[in-house]
Amino acid sequence: MRRPAISTPTSTLIPATPFAVLLLCGLLLGAGTACSTAPSPAPAPASPRYSPDDVIRAATQRLTDDCLTRQGLTPPRPGQSGPPGVGRTRVAEAVFGAGRTELALRLPTGHLVRAHTDGCLAEAQRRLYGDQRLWFRTSTIVNNLAPEAAHTDRTLTEVRADRRTELAEWRRLRSRALTEATSLIGSTSNTNPPPSKGNTPQ
Repeated sequence: MRRPAISTPTSTLIPATPFAVLLLCGLLLGAGTACSTAPSPAPAPASPRYSPDDVIRAATQRLTDDCLTRQGLTPPRPGQSGPPGVGRTRVAEAVFGAGRTELALRLPTGHLVRAHTDGCLAEAQRRLYGDQRLWFRTSTIVNNLAPEAAHTDRTLTEVRADRRTELAEWRRLRSRALTEATSLIGSTSNTNPPPSKGNTPQ
């Protein structure tokens, strides 16, 4: 009697359907083998976030640097030795102004604060805040509320209540400066975090 012929099975191809791919992945994962139909994209790096203080500071730096460069001077940088002697004095006067100070304000503590209206810093403040004299007066008062409270033997809350006008003006000028600075350095997408504590009213 003849035995029936036994056919040797050939390799069977499974159609590459989504179900087949998932089934194969399930089997491989069960065996401890990783499986992926496509490589996972690397997570995008988080974009840096800048506080309003950072934005205004960067814009002030840019305006000041541009002003110095127009005068043929090299903007100073932290950690770099600037020009010696007369050159250093020239850069400092170009940044902060020279000669007699044009702005002065005596605080309730008795301290006298002065500033120049010439110089690259004054020019940057006029561009950002719109009114350098008003910014000088307002920011000087607001930045010294705590010493005023201590000197006059009042609470900071009481002093802030008495200085509502100056605080409102400070906020208005800061808002203008942030708008100008954002436009200048082109960082509109990164300027919305909470204000940093470094330059908020006391």
